[in-house]
Amino acid sequence: MSTPRIMFYHDGRHPLIYMYEPPMQKEEYQHAVDEIAGTPIDVLMFGVGDGRTVLYDTKVGELWGHHLDRWIHAIWRRTHQNARALIDAGHNPLQIAIDRAHEKGKLIYPVLLVQMPSGERYGEETLNTRGSLFRFENKQWDIGAAGDLDPEWPGYECADFKHQEIRDERFALIDEILSYPVNGLELSLVHHPYYFHPNEIDEGREIMTEWIRRVHTAVKAGGEERELVIQVPNSIDEALSIGLDVPAWIEQGIVDVLVVAETTSPYLLNSMADFRPVVEAAKGSGVRVYANINSLVDSDRLASGTIEMIRAAATNYWRQGVDGIYMGHWHERWPYTADFYEILRELPFPDVMDYGDKIYIMPTESPRRSTPEPSAPLPRTLEVGKPESFTFTISDDLPKWGDMGRVHEVALRVMLSAVSEIDKVTFKLNGKTLPDGLRRTINQMYRLRSPRHRIFGYWFIFKLDSDHWPKQGENELEITLEHRDTVLTMDAGVRDVELDIKYLMGKNFHRGFVDQDLGPYEFSS
Repeated sequence: MSTPRIMFYHDGRHPLIYMYEPPMQKEEYQHAVDEIAGTPIDVLMFGVGDGRTVLYDTKVGELWGHHLDRWIHAIWRRTHQNARALIDAGHNPLQIAIDRAHEKGKLIYPVLLVQMPSGERYGEETLNTRGSLFRFENKQWDIGAAGDLDPEWPGYECADFKHQEIRDERFALIDEILSYPVNGLELSLVHHPYYFHPNEIDEGREIMTEWIRRVHTAVKAGGEERELVIQVPNSIDEALSIGLDVPAWIEQGIVDVLVVAETTSPYLLNSMADFRPVVEAAKGSGVRVYANINSLVDSDRLASGTIEMIRAAATNYWRQGVDGIYMGHWHERWPYTADFYEILRELPFPDVMDYGDKIYIMPTESPRRSTPEPSAPLPRTLEVGKPESFTFTISDDLPKWGDMGRVHEVALRVMLSAVSEIDKVTFKLNGKTLPDGLRRTINQMYRLRSPRHRIFGYWFIFKLDSDHWPKQGENELEITLEHRDTVLTMDAGVRDVELDIKYLMGKNFHRGFVDQDLGPYEFSS
């Protein structure tokens, strides 16, 4: 078996069992596999449910919504109806996915969300739809059960893995999943990443390592070619701080693949994500490292990233020495259309993407999300006279392509919020002041409408000449608010930073008809 390069996560819910009217048909469920047939995706990473409850014919766990007669959420009820209907018709959903994946030449690794909060019952008649009776009835095993933590702490209702009962319940479900003819198993440890009381992390790391060893042994009992994949934070220190001793797992050989997730802006595409600490830790060990790439941008203009944005992130990831790409949360693009498959065609090949147009972006907190992205790089407040520095990394060797006559345009775009025409701002790139002659300013202090949600401010756009091109690798952008409109009381800030690189197909080639991106020329008869 060749080493997989592209893994694709399908949560089994949003673009599948949520979407179809009950009773769902086997052929509809197979679509989870059919939509990636013929693509470079090697492995379907298939979610088995919520984590507390599952969406297949379990004998040791609990079927999603099995305990309910009344429902607080129509889609979650539909989820139970569809799973139940498939099982009653003799079509175990997990087996459907496995059979179809193998039929279409794909490997399949079920994915278990290892941690979820226990949740609360909603009154005498109605329960938390996605919760399990095991967790409802055993809240003494929650991390917060000791009573010495703030109930607002995000891990308060998460299962405390110091309890053997919790570890055994999780393992029983894993052992059942491994009884199916699967090619591997993924444990997602970045979803609600709290496993121990904050005062018991040191002891917790040893407990978790022994549990991971137990899971790895079970995986290999079904064949040495089976793989244990574990999704972890991209920071070794962050992983250790929550009880995950990733270096020990690598050293002891109890994991085959590490999927490294950028947790400071989960679910958002981040061109600047840094996976090198885990890549370096795994070097020479035989453990492969895959970078988690997301599709969601959630900006004022875009929901999903364009092919140029995906290229920029993917080439940066490949350049860090990862063994493959893990396509994380892509279901917001469903149903998949031509642009999705165009992205897939290039994704395994960094050399093919090398000379493709790219847009490098930093994630920004979204006003449409119910909770802000924790520690997203942007926005950042500007204070008068205080330079703010931003580090961004690019994979492009612009001098190389420039010498070949292939670079069409390099544009740096910065959106500053709550600024006026009176404010004075200077920009430096790698220590060089960007001259006003390269700059175009776009007034968007007020917008009547926008593609998604309205963001107010000014865009500062620099069409960079070769003397001011960014370099391959790390670059530093410095922005200084030199003078502030004194009558404005709100904070000025940096909201968006984008680097847009466009290439020509060959020296002196065009960029559309008469060098304008107007689409194909229409000949009249």
